[in-house]
Amino acid sequence: MTILAAVGDIARFPTAKKLVGYAGLGAGVHDSGQTHRGKRITKEGRRDIRSVMIQAAWVAVERHPFWRARFEGLAHRVGRCKAIVAIARKLLVVVWHVLIQRAVDRHADPEKVAFKFMLWSWKLNQHQRNGLTTRQFVRYNLLGLGLGHDLERIKRTNKTYGLASPEEVMALKPDLQPGS
Repeated sequence: MTILAAVGDIARFPTAKKLVGYAGLGAGVHDSGQTHRGKRITKEGRRDIRSVMIQAAWVAVERHPFWRARFEGLAHRVGRCKAIVAIARKLLVVVWHVLIQRAVDRHADPEKVAFKFMLWSWKLNQHQRNGLTTRQFVRYNLLGLGLGHDLERIKRTNKTYGLASPEEVMALKPDLQPGS
């Protein structure tokens, strides 16, 4: 929410690089003649976006195998502080792609996304779920994201939750656009 509030209309940023610059997470550069030096991040821009992205990067590194591996590779070369800033910048690029192109994070774990949809559906009534059951709601939103086509159940701690089949959901709601 902090990013959305600080950015406003994401369409203002034609490229992810522009958003990174707005947040001050881009590297400074010094060019003079034949000399080209990379510098630290500029820190020009929105401090609130920078701090939220650094916090999000720490959570991603702690909980997601892809980001953990990227962090460890970078931290080995440049140190932990610079590595986490690099991960924060990469995450902000992912945020741009998700918001502008409505693309799904290709490193997302479909089972975790499905469970988040399940938690969300439990807070909604049937009218708010467009008449779908929880199982159907989860599958419907996964279809809209293009995730978890082969996912049949979600396993959390000691419980297993079954999902509706894609055919069942599309037969029930052919007029609705997935992800709406």
